[in-house]
Amino acid sequence: MTEQTKKRVAILISGRGSNMVSLIEAATQDGYPAEVVVVGSNRPDAPGLEKASQAGLETFTLDHKTFGKDREAFDTALSTKLKQHKVDLVVLAGFMRLLTRGFTEEWAGRMINIHPALLPSFPGLNTHERALEAGVKLHGATVHFVTSDMDAGPIIMQGAVPVLDEDTPETLGARVLDVEHQIYPEALALVAADRTRIEGQRVTIIGSDDLDDDLIAPTV
Repeated sequence: MTEQTKKRVAILISGRGSNMVSLIEAATQDGYPAEVVVVGSNRPDAPGLEKASQAGLETFTLDHKTFGKDREAFDTALSTKLKQHKVDLVVLAGFMRLLTRGFTEEWAGRMINIHPALLPSFPGLNTHERALEAGVKLHGATVHFVTSDMDAGPIIMQGAVPVLDEDTPETLGARVLDVEHQIYPEALALVAADRTRIEGQRVTIIGSDDLDDDLIAPTV
């Protein structure tokens, strides 16, 4: 795949950018169908911004506090920033903002997120604690398209790990994070290569027979 045909990607973060790093590294590989062109954050002190700069990427900050409670104004400004960079796909990597319906509809089918649970179980926060409290035997991460309903968009890919008897939220979360770093670059590659088709709430993967099993249910 030539540089000209790669999808232009913006990664949005609010914190340390752990998944951002895995995506940036994947995008440097030969044949990867996407290039990261900019990293943005709603928090000026997000540690991930420095990591992005060190990787040679352009960054921007759009401080949500300056917009008060006006979420529509923030989202409009954010969309303008993305368009200025001629972005094809938006990737949320720990972007801790609830996006407005107008923004999600504008970027529908072009924006993805990763959630640290096997959706539709445990949407929202504190997923590892809730998984342990519920006594589930499998936990993991989900990459999905973003819609106006939080953590409810069509699922692209999931990765699972067993829940061990001695697990704490920290140990379980660490294994899930390893899974996130595996499946997020793979899921982005599928979207960027136009290998995903949304049909209602389902995502069909074109050529799914060549997906690696370890990206669907990685071993511990």
